[in-house]
Amino acid sequence: MSLTTKGDLHKTVNDAVAASGRRLVIVSNRLPVVLARSNGTLQIQAGSGGLVTALAPVLRNRGGLWVGWPGTIDEDEEEVGPLIKQVSKRAGFSFNPVLLNSREVDLYYHGFSNEIIWPLFHDLQSRCNFNPDYWRSYQEVNRKFARKVMEQVHDDDYIWVHDYHLLQVAKGLRELGCKAPLGFFLHIPFPPLDIFIKLPWRFQVLRALLEYDLLGFQTMRDRRNFIHCIRSLLKDVHVHASGSLHVCHAGAREIRVGCFPISIDFDEFERLASDRDVAEEAWYIHEAHPDQKMVLGVDRLDYTKGIPYRLEAFRVFLRQHPELHRKVTMIQIVVPSRIDIPKYHDLKMEIERLVGEINGEFTQSGWVPIYYVFRRLRKKELLSYYRTSEIALITPIKDGMNLVAKEYSASNIEERGVLILSEFAGAASQLQRFALLVNPYDVEGVAAAIHEAVIMPESERRARMRRMRRGIKRQDVFWWVRSFLSAAISVELVDFPLIYEYLPTAEFIEEGISI
Repeated sequence: MSLTTKGDLHKTVNDAVAASGRRLVIVSNRLPVVLARSNGTLQIQAGSGGLVTALAPVLRNRGGLWVGWPGTIDEDEEEVGPLIKQVSKRAGFSFNPVLLNSREVDLYYHGFSNEIIWPLFHDLQSRCNFNPDYWRSYQEVNRKFARKVMEQVHDDDYIWVHDYHLLQVAKGLRELGCKAPLGFFLHIPFPPLDIFIKLPWRFQVLRALLEYDLLGFQTMRDRRNFIHCIRSLLKDVHVHASGSLHVCHAGAREIRVGCFPISIDFDEFERLASDRDVAEEAWYIHEAHPDQKMVLGVDRLDYTKGIPYRLEAFRVFLRQHPELHRKVTMIQIVVPSRIDIPKYHDLKMEIERLVGEINGEFTQSGWVPIYYVFRRLRKKELLSYYRTSEIALITPIKDGMNLVAKEYSASNIEERGVLILSEFAGAASQLQRFALLVNPYDVEGVAAAIHEAVIMPESERRARMRRMRRGIKRQDVFWWVRSFLSAAISVELVDFPLIYEYLPTAEFIEEGISI
């Protein structure tokens, strides 16, 4: 695929949507706006994130619709409605809020979504709480989302549902008589068969997913896991490959299954990283850590991010390389998330204990080995850390994609950084040739990768980062929207590239792929 501008990609998608005669309807757990009370008054704030950035231009001024939860609990629809109408006018497309009560948030969101699907799909089944009440609430809330969609949807719309909170929405829509085509994209990994079968409602979930017309996954591994589950558990469903897609035949219906790796707005990160304010803030960070090579970790507080293993690996690195003391500093940024939940509070305590232990063991006058930040960062502040850090240490134990790896690379405008990346992050399938891939459980292996990155010649650092940035720029978030919607509305994909997939050696042998 030749390099095109962001405007070209939007035009391609918009033209394709227009040619199909379809309006785009987005359904996600959260709306791209957030409602919150301040001094008893309900206020609305703009949301953020790659999904909003990528999809808003496709929805704007074309009658597009976004359905989702505005983030508040037990609110009155009469109070919410006028605010939503007001922001819809400014956005250029419509919002239809799904209001949830405290019980629904507790059982559907905190319960089934985040105590069952989240850990299970990240291969952490021991953390699951298979409470039947969670499942009942999850189904009901998904039906509530479906009813909200049906309030404003037409048969010639295209409905695109997002992520693990809404696996059952298509089933609810079909039961309500929806004739519009339905697409679904899973932002998190899909687990292998031996993990997925732990789910007590595995058959219901698979059947519900087959109510969609197009299913999108982050990597070929996720798609392969899904197809394996279909073939093993649903004997009446037949699957075959068709070009870059797989097709499932369920009765008279055909369901296409594809791989569409999500990305970032590369140009925006590159532009902001070049900003004068970011450059000045990066200089201040370097001044605070003079003559140091900085190793950066940036994570939301979550047990899938592998932060304790990473800290242990840095401890091993410091023990093995005393000659690099006072020359390397680790900056670990943790963004608060659900700290009111005991598991997350315990994780925070473990991280802080490890940081304290390591700093206590190695700190010298004028040098503290780990600089720990536990708070949300302004975007420019985060970009200044991206710019100033010679090494990014991104080591989740499982991740659908991990956009931090791509953000760091896009912000590395001087092209001197080294990315150390977990082989269990979805981003590894695209970035493996130029990142240093590691097994996050192998603390000695991660320590060795840190050392390799520290001593890597500048020419090699530049060559790796330049090629990595080029690939991310080519397949950015707008490419992701274009590729999914092109497949969804049956517009021919132009030069749609095959994505090189990382597989451990055993899987290379199993799949018969030559290295």
